[in-house]
Order: sequence, then C-alpha cells, then structure tokens
Amino acid sequence: MPRIPPAWPGMALADLDTPSLILDLDAFERNLQRLPESLAGRQIMLRPHAKSHKCPQIALRQIALGAVGVCCQKVSEAEAMVEGGVQDVLVANEVVGAAKLRRLAALARQAKIAVCADDAGNVVQLDAAAREFGVTLDVLVEINVGANRCGAEPGEPALKIAQAIATCKNLRYAGLQAYQGGAQHLRKVEERRTAIDAAVAAVERALALIEKAGLPRGKVTGAGTGTYLFEAASRVYDELQVGSYIFMDADYARNDWTESGIPRFEHSLFVWTTVMSRTRADIAIVDAGLKASSVDSGMPRVADSVAEFLKASDEHGVIKVNGAAGLALGDKIKLIPGHCDPTVNLYDYYVCVRGGKVEALWPITARGAVW
Repeated sequence: MPRIPPAWPGMALADLDTPSLILDLDAFERNLQRLPESLAGRQIMLRPHAKSHKCPQIALRQIALGAVGVCCQKVSEAEAMVEGGVQDVLVANEVVGAAKLRRLAALARQAKIAVCADDAGNVVQLDAAAREFGVTLDVLVEINVGANRCGAEPGEPALKIAQAIATCKNLRYAGLQAYQGGAQHLRKVEERRTAIDAAVAAVERALALIEKAGLPRGKVTGAGTGTYLFEAASRVYDELQVGSYIFMDADYARNDWTESGIPRFEHSLFVWTTVMSRTRADIAIVDAGLKASSVDSGMPRVADSVAEFLKASDEHGVIKVNGAAGLALGDKIKLIPGHCDPTVNLYDYYVCVRGGKVEALWPITARGAVW
C-alpha cells in the first residue's frame, strides 16, 4: 500500500495529524554542531551511528560537518545509506549467512565498506564472499570490552582472528571494534568513566599482542553519546560512533552529566499526539501507544509539562494530568520517546518543524531494515 506523506511544507504544526514523528530542526541543528565543537583540538574522527536515525539526509548532514562516514548495524541499513549517497559505511556488527554476506560484498562495489568479525570461521566466509564479487573488505576484530554481547576476548582470541584476517587475500585487517554499550546509560558519571577505563585497558591489551605479532595497529573505533569524551581522552580510540546525540531521549536524560565534560544535547525528537479521551479528571488518554513510541527503556515523557505518561497499550497512552494545563479533548502535545532508535523505526517520515511550521519531510529510508 502506498504511504501517504503525513504533512507538507508550510503546514502549521497544529494541523499535523497524529501520531507523527516530529523533528525540531533548531534543536537538531544545534546538536549537530555541538558534537564537533566539543571535540575541537582533538585528533579523532567521527563516524556517527545511522541505526539511530536510519535516514541518509541526516547522515549526509553529519558528513558535511566532518564525519568520515557512518556506522550501521545491518546490511540492509548500509544498503539504504549507500543508495542515499553515503560512500563510507562500517557495519559495526557481525554479518553471518550466505545471503547477507553476498549482499555485503556486492555493496563494496559501490562504496567503501567495512565489517566486524569475532569468529575465525566467519572470516573465511567473508573472504569467500569478497572473492566472489572481486572486492576487498576491511574487517575489524570486535573485542569484548565489557558489554558481554558480541566480541572476542581481548587477548589471544582477538589476536587469532586478526591473524586469520591478515592471511585472506580479499580481506584487509583494519583494526578493532571496541564499543562498551553497557556504559552508555550508567547514571553516574564516575560509573561511566570507570567502565570506559576498563574498556581502554582491554583495548590496550589487544593492541599490544597484535603489534607484537607484527600486524598493523589499524584503528580503534567505538564509543557512544553517554561516554564519547572519555574514549576521546584516552588517546587509544581513533573514531567515535556516537548516535543518539542528535535526538536525545528520555532515558539519556536520566543520566547525570555534571562534570562529565559532555555537553547537554537537546531533545529534538518528539512524538506528536492528540488527547482522545478525558472521561476522568486526573487522566488523559492520547492516541500514541506502543505502536507510536518504544517503551523498552521506559515510558515517554510529556515535554514541558508536569503531566506523567503512566502506561501504554497498542493504540493508547495513559497520562496522569497532575494539574497540567493544555490537556483538553483534542489538544495536541509532544512526547519525548523513552528510546529514540526503536521509536524512529516505527515511522516512515520525520516531519521537520521550525517556528511552528513544517519545513520538510525526510523519509526514514532504512525503516524496518533489520536483516
């Protein structure tokens, strides 16, 4: 079924139907600028994570401000980025399975493509796919720096995978993927700093073995919005994979940022929703529920209000009024998503707003790109 755009340029925000995903362009653009400004004077590259926004228009704006390219988590996301004009993509994840490997290698005919591995058998499969398509793939060894998800342990296991990559004719050993995802939402600054100190130590152990074995150092890439200045200060990381900084969400807002050095990025992404029922004095029901905003990291927050989003079902959100004004039947309000990434994946478009009017529509090209 063809998707009908939810808005058009020049439309008043008040006339926009709901639920819609709106992007406050002023706040978004300030966030875009604030990140490179916070890294002034440091010799480090930016490779923002496109899994947060899934939108080539946003990726190209990040590149215009100095990013070397973007990260993706899935081959299908990488395909959407390349189709949209992005020419340097790291799939910061393992790619397993013949169909995905062939698509990854085919994509390397169109753009610079890199990928991660944490298994020597997968390295062999990557080499075979690259050979079939006549390309050379950059491959990074993903090491476990504390997230305990993917990643080889940063001692001999990581070295063996690096050596396996180096022996392959159609692969190039490119360095280490070292992302401590578990650190990003530790609430206290010192907890996050301690977690990154441990990650840096793990990277240093892996680098020492790899360099002793005569392999090139390559690059070290990782980091996220909650910790990136700690990785930058380590002088071990060469590339930062920040993603959520452009939007921020209710979960990131719960972090303590005091004395971290990391700037307070602004909320720029909102779910626009309508009050659809007011049968109880203390409760308002809105038309944005589980299908409009992800709740895996907690409920959305009502923007600029003392009202509290209590719970969600498929198509309804329950808000405790708490004396807030502006919650009459038909009123429209902004919700700050609990987790921006999966919320974005629920929509076809960003409705880009400035000064109370729609300025543009940006397709979320990689929506549903999970394979």
